[in-house]
Amino acid sequence: MAPLWPFILVAASGILAIDTPHPRNSALYHLTKQLLQKYQKDVRPVHDWTEATTVYLDVFVRAVLDVDAQNQKLKTNVWYSEVWDDEFLSWNSSMFDDISQISLPLSAIWAPDIIINEFVDIERLPELHYVYVNSSGTIRNSKSIQVVSACSLETYAFPFDIQNCSLTFNSILHTVEDVDLAFLRSREDVKQDRKAFSNDSEWELLSVSSAYSILQGSAGDVAQIQFHVVIRRRPLVYVVSLLIPSIFLMLVDLGSFYIPPTCRARIIFKTSLLVGYTVFRVNMSDEMPQSAVSTPLIGVFFTVCMAFLVLSLSKSILLVKFLHDQQHSGQERPLLGLGGDTDADGLIMDHRTQLVGVTESPVCREHQAPSGTLKEVLSQLQSISNYFQAQDQAAQQEVGWLALLERVDRLLFQGYLVMLGLYAITLCSLWALWSRL
Repeated sequence: MAPLWPFILVAASGILAIDTPHPRNSALYHLTKQLLQKYQKDVRPVHDWTEATTVYLDVFVRAVLDVDAQNQKLKTNVWYSEVWDDEFLSWNSSMFDDISQISLPLSAIWAPDIIINEFVDIERLPELHYVYVNSSGTIRNSKSIQVVSACSLETYAFPFDIQNCSLTFNSILHTVEDVDLAFLRSREDVKQDRKAFSNDSEWELLSVSSAYSILQGSAGDVAQIQFHVVIRRRPLVYVVSLLIPSIFLMLVDLGSFYIPPTCRARIIFKTSLLVGYTVFRVNMSDEMPQSAVSTPLIGVFFTVCMAFLVLSLSKSILLVKFLHDQQHSGQERPLLGLGGDTDADGLIMDHRTQLVGVTESPVCREHQAPSGTLKEVLSQLQSISNYFQAQDQAAQQEVGWLALLERVDRLLFQGYLVMLGLYAITLCSLWALWSRL
């Protein structure tokens, strides 16, 4: 039996070789080899070169990843599909085990040179190196891409802002006579389809409208398709963290006008408010979008209210300083009026008395003594009269300045009230417009 073992092993290996199909004998291998053997990927795949190759485009916006208002850039995740017919990649499926669709490497076939005009930087997800081809020669190339595109971002209505950014697709080299563009789905379906969009982000997708146009150029007309991505911000987190605290701070500042203007505690209160405004403004600048094109409206209102606060604080400081100067000068006038004049007159009178005592007799001194006393009394009365006149003038000036400053304070209060009303009305209007869309 020993010599028979080699023959048995050879027979068994032959049977296994017959039962195991070789890859070169498969229908898929023969089909792929036949399609790519003489294929020229550098030539547009048409038998008649005067016929244009129509590329059908489709876009699904899956997520808004970042909105950079400072650099005017929008970063989105897009599922992008291209479909076109290749007349050199068709076959009879009945001749190849009814294979109606195969996958081919994208690098081995002709592909349209479609780009996004607005792209600044394109970050691709894992590259799909294969495309699907059916027996009629229709090729589908689908891929997921992260597109960083330039967009004119308006932050004036923050946090109720709505952004409209465009993604424009066109061929780099081919004119409309060579490569034409069309929609894979109807424009209404593209506009209303939001099933693929992720709704757990800060932004909400409203619509993706589209338009076909022909761009005229010196080298020829180029077909292009624009997809207008309309998104709006969800404002609830900003309403809670920015708008409501800012309104409360403005109301407290408005209530400070009811403190008497002559009260020094008003300065302390308004200084504390100014510190609160400054801290809140720093926190607000971290959360508001920074843009060199437009300034958020709430930032403008907040700055104006802060200016009103500074004006009111400056007015209170001037008023307190004026009252302090008036009181200080009022305390010095009695000393000057009563003490200073009396001493001067006394010295003069004593000097005169000494001179008269040298030349005149005692009899004359007795007659002149009453007249000197009367002059001294008259001088004192004149000083008292001047003092009270100065006090009356100072009181009149003080009343005039107080009336003027109270009028200024009333104007500031009314202006602050109007500004706060406009702020509230504007925010409510923006919120109403945001809710209608």
